Amino acid sequence: MKNFLRRLKYYGIGFAFGLVFVFFFFKDRGCSWKPDNRVKNTILGRVIVVPENDQVAFAKLNLDSAAIVAFLNDGDVNFSASKKDGSTKVYEISKEIKGKEVKLWFTLPQDAFISEVRIPKGSILAVKNTKEGVGKMIRFPNVETIVFLNEDDSYFNKEKEKYGLTDSKEVEKYLKKNGMIDFGRSDFSASPYPMQKIVFETPTQLKVTASSYWFEEHITVESFDNVDSLRITKH
Repeated sequence: MKNFLRRLKYYGIGFAFGLVFVFFFFKDRGCSWKPDNRVKNTILGRVIVVPENDQVAFAKLNLDSAAIVAFLNDGDVNFSASKKDGSTKVYEISKEIKGKEVKLWFTLPQDAFISEVRIPKGSILAVKNTKEGVGKMIRFPNVETIVFLNEDDSYFNKEKEKYGLTDSKEVEKYLKKNGMIDFGRSDFSASPYPMQKIVFETPTQLKVTASSYWFEEHITVESFDNVDSLRITKH
């Protein structure tokens, strides 16, 4: 019994030290059950997009793509200042930069695969999905393959063959390199899933616009709406 109590005591000391490491040294990042981390993980499970209208403002704050992702990872979620209801939730995240508190808004449109990052302006309760211009894709979820090319449409299958776009991983690579969301042509109220228009360029100088939606944790590309050649023909 005495040996058992001694072992239990040592176990308790080790467990206590483990908690210290988790909560202080790792800043709770290992605790996915915490509300802050649940929100962050949900956002990181989407494609983070910067609307073109905010790109200049981000540049003035010296927040490039890597800095925005770091902001999300290290910042604090302000639940009381967030929009937690409605078809498009918006979470305010704040972080101290060079002694000054900076705030950013991250949207979570219902059933969509993107999260817009915004510079706060006006009331967060009035924030809606962007309806004009384009947005730059700056970060993708850390999964093996997130793009799926629809295989049920014979016409689309022929189009994929025609343009050499039959490999999901190749399309994903193009999106990560220069992918955009065309907000003006997207429809976040479409049924059964919000339709997001994606735009990307290939190494063969094709500019592709496609219809896509979020299904079973994949960006499902349904069809090519337009494929233009970027090559300049000399006369």
